[in-house]
Amino acid sequence: MRKARQTPVINSGSMADIAFLLLIFFLVATTIDSDYGISRRLPPMPKDEDQISNEKINERNVLSVLVNKNDDLLVEGERLQLSDLKAKTREFLLNPGNLADLPEKKVKEIAFFGNVEVSKGVISLQNDRGTSYGVYIQVQNELTAAYDELRNEVSRQKFGKSFEDLNEEQADAVKELYPMAISEAEPKNIGGK
Repeated sequence: MRKARQTPVINSGSMADIAFLLLIFFLVATTIDSDYGISRRLPPMPKDEDQISNEKINERNVLSVLVNKNDDLLVEGERLQLSDLKAKTREFLLNPGNLADLPEKKVKEIAFFGNVEVSKGVISLQNDRGTSYGVYIQVQNELTAAYDELRNEVSRQKFGKSFEDLNEEQADAVKELYPMAISEAEPKNIGGK
């Protein structure tokens, strides 16, 4: 009588080790791109003669933007939709009619532009500790978009090209005309936990 043929047994003890090593390899070798965040470069340190004094800023020169723990946007104490923030910021910075409740302007000599009026406006951004990161980023993007839009408009009017296409001297002149003045205060527990 013949013996029944037995299937050979494969040693699978090292299979778990190999799978573990492959897992570690892919975790280490894989890069995950995440472009979620704020791209901001800090301004250079001002020269001694340009140091900002401790003088009090006129209330009309400050646009107060607050985001509470419920992700509600309050601009100057009034509720505002996020989609309207850019337009409100533009109006604040431009002050086309020199209104008394919008920022003052100072005359400044800027290369390529000569003597022009520059807004003294500062945007004060404050958020609650409970504010969601997504809303915080959206508010930052809207504020930055207002500055970018103003800079692009003046670049097209003066130089016939967008702000990104300007050379360094031209871009510096436009930045001096519309300096990005966003003051960000430390988050507080305004709305509770």
